[in-house]
Parts: sequence; structure tokens; C-alpha cells
Amino acid sequence: MRFFVPCAKGLEYLLVDELQALGASRATAAVAGANADGEDELPYRVALWSRLASRALWPLAEFPCPDEQALYDGAARIDWSQHLGEEGTLAVDATVSGPGITHARFAALRVKDAIVDQCRQQTGQRPSVDTEDPDLRLNLSVRKGRATLSVDLAGPLHRRGWRQAQGEAPLKENLAAAVLLRGGWPAVAAEGGALMDPMCGSGTLLIEGALMAATWRRGLQRHGLARRRAGRASTARCGSACARTPGPAPMPAGLRCNRAISGATTMRRVIAAAQRNAESAGVAHAIDLQVTDLVHLSPPGPAQGLVVCNPPYDQRLAADPALYRQLGEALRHAVPDWSASILAGERELGFATGLRASKTYAMFNGALECALLVCPRVGGRDRADAPARPLGEGAQMVANRLRKNLRKLKAWRAREGVDCFRAYDADLPEYSAAVDVYTEAVEPRRVFLHVQEYAAPADIPEEDTRRRLGELVRACAEVFDVPRERIATKTRSRGKGGSKYGRFDQRGEFITVREGQALLRVNLFDYLDTGLFLDHRPLRARLAAESAGKHVLNLFAYTGAASVQAAVGGAASTTSVDLSATYLQWAGENLALNDCTGPSHRLVQADALRFVESDRGHYDLVFCDPPTFSNSARATTSMSSATMCAC
Repeated sequence: MRFFVPCAKGLEYLLVDELQALGASRATAAVAGANADGEDELPYRVALWSRLASRALWPLAEFPCPDEQALYDGAARIDWSQHLGEEGTLAVDATVSGPGITHARFAALRVKDAIVDQCRQQTGQRPSVDTEDPDLRLNLSVRKGRATLSVDLAGPLHRRGWRQAQGEAPLKENLAAAVLLRGGWPAVAAEGGALMDPMCGSGTLLIEGALMAATWRRGLQRHGLARRRAGRASTARCGSACARTPGPAPMPAGLRCNRAISGATTMRRVIAAAQRNAESAGVAHAIDLQVTDLVHLSPPGPAQGLVVCNPPYDQRLAADPALYRQLGEALRHAVPDWSASILAGERELGFATGLRASKTYAMFNGALECALLVCPRVGGRDRADAPARPLGEGAQMVANRLRKNLRKLKAWRAREGVDCFRAYDADLPEYSAAVDVYTEAVEPRRVFLHVQEYAAPADIPEEDTRRRLGELVRACAEVFDVPRERIATKTRSRGKGGSKYGRFDQRGEFITVREGQALLRVNLFDYLDTGLFLDHRPLRARLAAESAGKHVLNLFAYTGAASVQAAVGGAASTTSVDLSATYLQWAGENLALNDCTGPSHRLVQADALRFVESDRGHYDLVFCDPPTFSNSARATTSMSSATMCAC
């Protein structure tokens, strides 16, 4: 007999393997599910044992469905007295696609009408609707002009029955099972390995992992429901099938799961929720839960194990890449020899961990597409040992252009001693981004890349822009031979209120670079701009050359790069004026890095125009580099273009 077993998108091939293990003679992946051939017992086995399926469906009828009248007539041809008692309750769930019927709730209502009308004609009574716990739950699927009406034997299968509390964004249990299976947890558990979730939330991954390791099958709390629905639903066709489907023994009260399973989070109330859920599932004794942060992460004991994690994420760029980088660093320090299965909001967030994934899978958490990264070893391998992964056609084009640009810039860089420069600026229209290179001034003189993606036109699909950015980053990584964690990626676009500027990460990682004779601190990850505008280098060089013995005023000083160049050029004094305390502190650190401190090098927090109106100082050189945009409510004006004037 042919069955369709639905699941979340991205789990189809795992579900095929599971169905074959449950006795399907044949199973093939479909969109958001699998088609399976098997005996009558197969839907009940799915209801009782499946960790991945969304529903267990017993098909009652399939018929042409070009419009709502055909749907009503098809449902009315079924003898509902064989499936629903006089006092029975029902519910109908529907999914529709195609031009004939476009509204799922309307389709469900028409099926319900057909059943109610038939029952009223036969018995004079109208069955009631119960959406929570009906005696008969039906599932309607309308695709390509055909309708399939099935009995839903157990309702949503991701509801295992143990969840007592949940966090702000709980992970469905069947998706958690997929994360564990992709990570190879059954094999790791069989070999005595450990399981750890350093950001465990309400404990879904840990609880599912503990039950999986204890070989407990999820159908325990669904077994009676499936039997009840089967008996009422189709005694003529499949009542005996339920009787032949063996039921599991009750879960032992003292379930023993001799595995080192641990979880952590920073909030006590979340740990308390995870503890309640673990107790409800009967595995609280098998899971060690702690309130701690990533900095203090430590392995639970065994030398081998699997890290599973579902870090926070939201829509594109709303998540915090710094948190992902911190996660990767903590795992490399605590469990370098373990494997990992990380469900991230998107590929770029996953890559921010710096972990080297051997496989990346697309999965859907509800309507949100996610990326599952499977890493065979958290610590990775030496680059020399890692097999080279060939670039795709688009990435290869970018790589070729980058190499061409580097050859053209080589002589100039050597002549001028330039370590920080722009290597690419939307040279290929499809790959619209700027790539800046920053080389540390001190050993080991690591190379960092700053990739700024220009916002794509609205008519370009986001999937294309995301793919192109990924290809560009891969090309950069190969050409410059740098790991992903040393590539900062950002998108320049106007946000709410017109803002272009703001803080992105909280990584707090500064590197020191050299420009001429000056040392400067830059931050590639935490802000839209890095603290050093590379295109202003010629003007700063002129300032250094003309500042000897002079008093220099730097308005809109930003991080003080111009003040530093004036100071190392021999300026008698510098005065740096900016409204931002953060940037002034940064400017002070840059001056101190070059031994330019003391009363000769003033830092003034003030609006530049008000300072000019009130200040009575005398200056030989005034450097003015106003921002083109400012969010500050304290700023009275904004000006564009950089100017230097002799006074």
C-alpha cells in the first residue's frame, strides 16, 4: 500500500532511512515528506516510533479536486459511520496548493460540512468539532488538482508529551532529532561518548539525545491514542493492523542512561525550565545542567563526544555573529577532539564560528530556513592537511580578479610600504562588494579581510545575494589564504530611520596596523567602519608632511588617525574634537600607541561647530572630515567632503 509521510523540509532523506528501518518496502523523498510502500501496519509504526515525521497518516480516499464542489462530493462519498460514532468529535487540518482551491481553512471547512451533513441525514445528530483532542482527526492534502483525505493517527508527532516549559524560541523535537542524527549521536552514544549543549535553552536537544541514547521510542505517550483512533477510524480496513502492531513496554521508572550528557546556559530560569522538562521525560538523572557562560565551558568527562547547539538567530543580520565566534572559540578550547552539529540561522552565521564543516544541510525551523553544520572535529585540521575544495565558477571569477588586482598593486605597495589597502571594489557587477586588506604591524603579521557588501537592488532575490556573498568570501579566503574567522562581512544599507552606522558585534578584537610611521588600532568586526578610512590615506600623509612644529586642530576627529599622523610628523600640539566619547577614547589609545600623550595632545568631547564658535585657540592647520550622516541627537549639523585648510 502507498503512504505519504510528511516531515519538516530538510528532513526528507533522514525520514526515508527511518521509514525503511520501520519496515517500508520502498521509500522515496518528496517535498516536505516521503512516499512509502508498505504493509497496513506502517502508519501505526510511524505514529508509535518515528522521531522525524510530522504526522502519521492513514489514507481513506483520493479523488480529483478541481474545485470546492468536487471536494465536498468526494468527502461525502465516504461512509463516515465507519469512522465516527454518534457522540464523536472531529477536526480537519488542510494544506492546499494549485489554482483550484487556494484557502486551506476553507477547504477544511468544506470537508467538515460534508461529514456533518451526512451524519445529520443518517442519525439526526451533528458531530462536534474538537481541535485539541478529537476522536477523529482528518488530514486533507490538495495538490495538482487531486485531494487525499487521511486519518491523522496521532496529531503533531513533534509533541513528545514531556514539554512542561519552553523558552522564547523552542526547537521542535523532530528537528532536534535530525540535528542529533546528522551529528551521528547514536553511534557516539553506543561507543560511550558524551553529549553537550553549551546553549541548551529549555533542553530539547539534550532530552531528545538522552531518550535516543536510552533507546526509548517516542511512541510511548502516543500508543493509546493511535490505537483509539484506529479503532474508531477504520475497523473494516485496518482495525486488525493496529492489533498486530506491537506496543512498547512502559518506560522504566528508573531509566538508566549511562552517558555523560550536559547542558549550560546563562539564565537560571531557563535552566529551571530545562530541569522540569527533563523530569517530565524521565531523564533528569541522566542530564547535568549548569548555569555558566561560554567562557567557562568545560567538557563533561569522556574524551570523545558530540556538541549539539541551536544558537540564537533571527532574520538576516539581526543575529549576533560575535556570539557565534565566541561559541567556536570556546568549543575549540574545551573540546577540540569532539565532533559538532550546529543549527545556525544561516550559513554565514555558522561560518562565523570558525568551525570547519564537512557537510552543511538546509533545514527549516517552521518557515525559517536554517543551516546545519556538521563538523567531524571541532579543532579542525591543519590547512596543509585539509583537502582543497575547488571553487565554483562564480567564486573562481572573483578569485581571478583579486589576483589580477594584487599583481597591479604589488609595485605600488612595495614602494609606499602600504599594508592596508582596498583590493577589490565591485569590479564584477554581480559581486558588488568592497574588499579591504588589513595586515598586523606586529608579529605574526596576520592578514585580516574586511568585506562590505553593497545592498543589492530590490528585484534581486535574497537567495542570489546570499549565494554571491558566500562565493566572494570563499574566493577571498583562498586568494589571501586566511581562515573564515579572520574575514569580517558586513552589508552597507540604510536601516530604520535612515541609519547607516551602528554597532554590530561585541567581539572587542582590535588589531594594530601601520600607516606610514604611525601605528593605529582598528576593529573590523564591531562597527560598520573599522576606525580607519583607507581612501583618506593621501590626505593624512600630506598632513604628516606639513605638521612639523605646527598646532593642529582635528574637527570630527573620529578615532584620531589624522591627529596621530600630525603628531608623528612633529606637530607642536594636536587638538582632537568629536562628540562621541567612544571615538575619543579610541583616539586617545591611538595617540598613546605612538607615545603622543600629555597636555600637547588634547581630546575634547564637543560638537565641532559649537567648539569653533567658543574656542579661542590659535591653530596653524585645521583638518575637517565631517561625517556624511549622523544619528546623534546632540549633533547640530552634518557636512560632507574632507578638507584641509591652512590658517
